[in-house]
Amino acid sequence: MKLTSHEEYGMRCLICLAQAGPGGKLTIPEISHVEGVSEAYVGKLMRLLRIGGFVTAARGSGGYSLARPARQIVLWDVVTALGGLLFEDDFCTTHVGERKTCVRAVDCSLRVLWRTLQAAIEDVLKKTTLGDLLCGERQMIAWVRNLGGFASHVSRH
Repeated sequence: MKLTSHEEYGMRCLICLAQAGPGGKLTIPEISHVEGVSEAYVGKLMRLLRIGGFVTAARGSGGYSLARPARQIVLWDVVTALGGLLFEDDFCTTHVGERKTCVRAVDCSLRVLWRTLQAAIEDVLKKTTLGDLLCGERQMIAWVRNLGGFASHVSRH
């Protein structure tokens, strides 16, 4: 499983706006330059984030700002607006191989694993706000460790 570029770059665009501070406003070219992402892609992501209610577009002078304080933007909401779940309930019906139904439809240990991973990801993202990401890597490692159960998987590169 992996996150798509929508989630990664969309979150980075939000962090960039949050770092501009309350009331801070950035244009698509400014965000593109800071994050190293094409203007066209930033524009697409900002549209999704605006539709999701996370950013507002400034009329006239242009630019985007956060629609509400970073501490009120829950990452679970952002991820679902940008791309969705890693494991969705229709997964088993859309990954049947060459058959009409999955050979493991009745008794599937893998499905249990995927649902468990999805629940764990959902749990962490629902406890995390954009404001929580406005720190350095060391502070984030400590924050994640305080979530419990994840300490052995968190390391610094």
